[in-house]
Amino acid sequence: MEMLRTENIVKQYAGHKALDDITISTKKGEIFGLLGPNGAGKTSLIRIINQITGPDSGKVYLQGKEIKREDIARIGYLPEERGLYKKMKVKEQALYFARLKGMSKQDAKKKLEEWFEKFEITSWYDKKVEELSKGMAQKIQFITTVIHEPELLILDEPFSGFDPINTELIKSEILRLKESGTSIMLSTHNMNSVEEICDSIALINQSKLVVNGSLKEVKERYRTHTYAVQFKGLMFGFANALFASFALEHSEQIDEDRAIAHVKLLKGNTLNDLLRTVMPVVEIEAVNEVIPTMNDIFIRAVKGETEEGGDENE
Repeated sequence: MEMLRTENIVKQYAGHKALDDITISTKKGEIFGLLGPNGAGKTSLIRIINQITGPDSGKVYLQGKEIKREDIARIGYLPEERGLYKKMKVKEQALYFARLKGMSKQDAKKKLEEWFEKFEITSWYDKKVEELSKGMAQKIQFITTVIHEPELLILDEPFSGFDPINTELIKSEILRLKESGTSIMLSTHNMNSVEEICDSIALINQSKLVVNGSLKEVKERYRTHTYAVQFKGLMFGFANALFASFALEHSEQIDEDRAIAHVKLLKGNTLNDLLRTVMPVVEIEAVNEVIPTMNDIFIRAVKGETEEGGDENE
């Protein structure tokens, strides 16, 4: 079931086009990665979804219906620029935000106690925000974002300011929320996190949508048909056997007579063709396809390389 859909969104600021015909959709109960370099247009799109600003053209749909002002209550939004009041005490502030989202005082108190115990931060109740570290303040804002159990959760750089332990804590909570049926849009530069927890992604670059699809589909489209071949034998003989039908991208010597070579298939050749070519000269020990990481795909897409690895400008 579709949770969120943006259709042909265009947004322009003083001669600068921030978003150019952006159409994306997310499914209910999935984690959707919204990616792109700084200035690409991600925050502009998030602000439109949250109805902080409106598009010049295009529409936003929530569960198949055009989004309305009252739908904001169904959304939880953690902005990159944090917005806690430094002089207020933690408990007062968390309670205030929960009430703003329509929760009763009794329900808000109960939920806050549950979250504070889960994060082991009950001792922070009476501290002022200015007394907290950046990571501590991040935890408080995360709690105030999810406390009203929104159907759609939009997290902009949620891991910023966290050490590895607390990053894992937030990741596990995001995954738990997904399992409970929450739809999550995650905007981040942390490609390892995207790799670990996202189901689908969209990558915006220079206001345009350049990559869109499930993580599996995107990785498939960006395959380079490169294989890591571990073998026993002479590298010289292995390289010579490849000749013009395969490209030796790089190699690494394991010991005196064993090595690993990364070989790219050329001219429509298959893995079987590669194996038939090198088996007469070396002893194959292992073969694995080199799957592009999200970091590789991000860099290639931003540089303007096509899915097959060529350059759009060639």
